[in-house]
Amino acid sequence: MTAETTDAPAAPPGKGKKILKLLGTLIGATALVGAGFGAGYFYFANPLSPNADILALIEKPAEEPQGPEVEMGEDGLPRKAVKPTPEQELFVTSYYTFPEPLTTNLAGSRRFLQMSVGVSTQYDQTVIKNVETHQLALRSDILGVLATFTEEQAATREGREELARAMRDAMNKRLELLEGFGGVEDVFFPSFVLQ
Repeated sequence: MTAETTDAPAAPPGKGKKILKLLGTLIGATALVGAGFGAGYFYFANPLSPNADILALIEKPAEEPQGPEVEMGEDGLPRKAVKPTPEQELFVTSYYTFPEPLTTNLAGSRRFLQMSVGVSTQYDQTVIKNVETHQLALRSDILGVLATFTEEQAATREGREELARAMRDAMNKRLELLEGFGGVEDVFFPSFVLQ
């Protein structure tokens, strides 16, 4: 007996290689896409990235306990709490500005100084009334003090502060002579022009 074997038709040469090549390309593309997704996830959702910490600082969760000074408004946003003002006895400061500016020359200078003079006190209105009443004598004392200052002294901040103290002392001395009490605490220069 002879056995006849029938062979299946032979596959054309190269068809198996094409299938293997196509299968290799498909697996390679899938691997590349997977690697891309993995790299993107690692890059954008990196647990070591400080982005999460920064967002946590910017956007505080609502359940986070608020400090005692933060109150929530009707709109759900925190609003500023009002602190009580401490009850202290404060003194009222009164100011007076001489109505006309003073013009004088300075010691050893050919330039003129034109200035306005104001005074302040925390005593009662009697001091301001005394300054108004004796304005003529006080202006004379101020001009006398100004004549002792040089242009260089008047040009510096420290010199103007020293000038203000000297004027205050001269005015208080005059008021003590005339009224028995000075009370001028500070001298100010609303305008101060060297010409």
